[in-house]
Amino acid sequence: MEKEKEKMTLYLACAIAEGFCEGEGATEEQQIEAWQWLHDTHNAYKLQGWYGRTARDLINEGIIKNYNNGEEIK
Repeated sequence: MEKEKEKMTLYLACAIAEGFCEGEGATEEQQIEAWQWLHDTHNAYKLQGWYGRTARDLINEGIIKNYNNGEEIK
C-alpha cells in the first residue's frame, strides 16, 4: 500500500525548500511541489526575501507556473 501523501503546510514547504528536518531527502518533484505551493499561496512573498527571489527565478526558468485566476501567465 502506498504511503498517503502528506498535506502541504507552510512549515513542510519551507522544510522541503530549505532541506531541513522533514525536507531532508525530498525528491525534485516534492521540491517543485513545495515551491509551487509557496508561490500559489503567496507565502513565498511574505517570508524572507530569498523565498520570493527564488520563486521568481523558478517561474522565469519555467520550473513552476505563474497563475492568475486559473490562467497561466506567460
